[in-house]
Amino acid sequence: MTPVSTATTAHAAAPVTVNRPNTVAVGTIVWLSSELMFFAGLFAMYFTIRAVEPGLWVSEPEKLNLPFSTVNTLVLVASSFTCQMGVFAAERFQPQRTGGLLDVRRWGMVEWYVLTFLMGSVFIAGQVYEYAVLVTEGVTIASSPYGSVFYLTTGFHGLHVLGGLIAFLMIIGRAFAVRRFGHREATSAIVTSYYWHFVDVVWIGLFIIIYVIQ
Repeated sequence: MTPVSTATTAHAAAPVTVNRPNTVAVGTIVWLSSELMFFAGLFAMYFTIRAVEPGLWVSEPEKLNLPFSTVNTLVLVASSFTCQMGVFAAERFQPQRTGGLLDVRRWGMVEWYVLTFLMGSVFIAGQVYEYAVLVTEGVTIASSPYGSVFYLTTGFHGLHVLGGLIAFLMIIGRAFAVRRFGHREATSAIVTSYYWHFVDVVWIGLFIIIYVIQ
């Protein structure tokens, strides 16, 4: 009779586990997919109106301040990197810094997300300033089809940025409110980064078609 090794028996008796996907992350990705369709509709509207009224794209885009918008865009894109640094801190369950405020190597999720919040706020302030300047030059949502599509596309994106800023405040407040920063808090911080990266990518597309491809 052939003896059965102890290791083989233990391996056969070991329970089989299945790693299920995180439901919060999956739900966020599905929701962002619907948001992608929403912005795809805005892009389609922009190109349709541009095809119908090509003459407006000869004079109106000249009123846009490309250097200013480029700097504002770089601020938003850079905020994705600071957001991701906050994700790395959340993944190692480090809500706050472990060193001095100027020692960014020891920053936690809170410090990186506060910086991301400030950069996003700068972007919104820059967009409001740009709107104010364009209004003084006669470009309003009712002035022409170009004005309508410009404010609708960039305005809806701005609302999404504001939603992201509110989410950051909630994540930061939650980090201070809980007694122990655990898996649930880290997951919330990570899925918030999904949304923020999505908003940044959408803006890059809008910036290219509105400001670059004139």
